Amino acid sequence: MTRRIALWSGPRNVSTALMYSWAQRPDTTVVDEPLYGHYLMVSGADHPGRDEVIADMDCDGPRVVQRLATAPVDTAVLFVKHMAHHLVGLDASVVDAFDNVLLIRDPYDMLPSLTIQIPHATLADTGLARQSALFESLTLRGRQPAVIDAQVLLANPAGVLGALCEALGLTFDPAMLQWPAGPRPEDGVWAPHWYHAVHESTGFGPYTAKTEFPTHLEPLLEACRLHYNLLRPHVISARDPTPEAP
Repeated sequence: MTRRIALWSGPRNVSTALMYSWAQRPDTTVVDEPLYGHYLMVSGADHPGRDEVIADMDCDGPRVVQRLATAPVDTAVLFVKHMAHHLVGLDASVVDAFDNVLLIRDPYDMLPSLTIQIPHATLADTGLARQSALFESLTLRGRQPAVIDAQVLLANPAGVLGALCEALGLTFDPAMLQWPAGPRPEDGVWAPHWYHAVHESTGFGPYTAKTEFPTHLEPLLEACRLHYNLLRPHVISARDPTPEAP
């Protein structure tokens, strides 16, 4: 039986790098943001490449989720990278067929980058409110998701990936720490607008703290921190991965 993992991230995070990391596992198939078209159709959001994205993919959200939950997969693991705010218009129970992981990032670091692409970004665009609601909903149903913080991940990729694999009942594979530079065939058509940095990478880069924060984003930062601070205590700690048996 295929293990189906759903990553629910915010934008301008290390989610694409994490997808590339899981793609290095020979037992894993990855899927890139399959609900993006649904989100653009339902929300009306004006994102870079909007028309191209809608034309390229199935925009029926319930049908997309049902296919991901039930369609046969050739590998033992299916890793689906989502943006949390793409869940708009969908019942939260659609995530129950998956082992769920939340990837969060300090909004102090995330917002200046996000507003380069989306100048008038709102709390909904960050996905943090959706992530905190998803955490609460899953926890109440006895399905508490794993929570990863981007800063902790970048400080110790092997330790955090080892802890995540353990939490998911999987064996850590050191191949997850490196990948070839350049795009992957799984990339969505939106990659030219969003994936410049990860296409230049061959692994997880070091964490770089922001030294300045735009004053006009401070009200949004305050709203974001309410949700980030609810999730932060649940972040998994890095631990040395257990070596594979010889």
